[in-house]
Amino acid sequence: MKNLLKIIIVLVFVAGYSTLNAQTNAKLGYINSNELFELMPARDTIETQLREYKTTLENTIQAMMLEYQNKIQEYQINVATMSDIIKQTKEKEITDLEARIQAFQQTADQDFSNKQAELFNPLLEKAKKAIKEVAEENGYTYIFDAGVGVLLYFEKGDNILPLVKKNLGIE
Repeated sequence: MKNLLKIIIVLVFVAGYSTLNAQTNAKLGYINSNELFELMPARDTIETQLREYKTTLENTIQAMMLEYQNKIQEYQINVATMSDIIKQTKEKEITDLEARIQAFQQTADQDFSNKQAELFNPLLEKAKKAIKEVAEENGYTYIFDAGVGVLLYFEKGDNILPLVKKNLGIE
C-alpha cells in the first residue's frame, strides 16, 4: 500500500512537473528537514526536558508496579489464613490497582505526546517560517523535503539548507 502511494505521488509529481515546466520556469529547491532539525540549537534543550519528563512518568509507573507486586506477594503469602471477606477485599484492591496502572500508562503516553508537541511545535514553526522566507527571498516556486523520502530525485533542485541555516543564525 505504501509503495502504491509512493508511486502515485511520484507519478503526480512527474506529471505536475512536466505540466509546470511547460507553462513556467519553476525554481525547485529541496531541504532535508531532519538535518535542519538536528542543527537547531534549541533541540538539545527540548530533548533534555522530554527525557526528564519521561523519566518522571516511568518512575511513577515503577512505583505503582512495585506496589502491585507487593500486594500480590502479600496476598499469596497470607491467602490461606484470610477470611473470605478479607480475601475479596484484597483481590478488589489488586484489581483496582491493575486498572489504575493501565489507565495511568495510557494517560502517560498521551501526556508525553502532548508535551512533545508543546515543546517541539515552536521550533518547527520557526523552521517553517525560515524556509518560507528563504523560498520567497530567492524566488523558489517549490521546496521539497528530501528527508521525508517522498522525493527520490532532486539533482536539478537547489539545497536551501545553507540559506535556512544562515536565516536562523546557525553556523
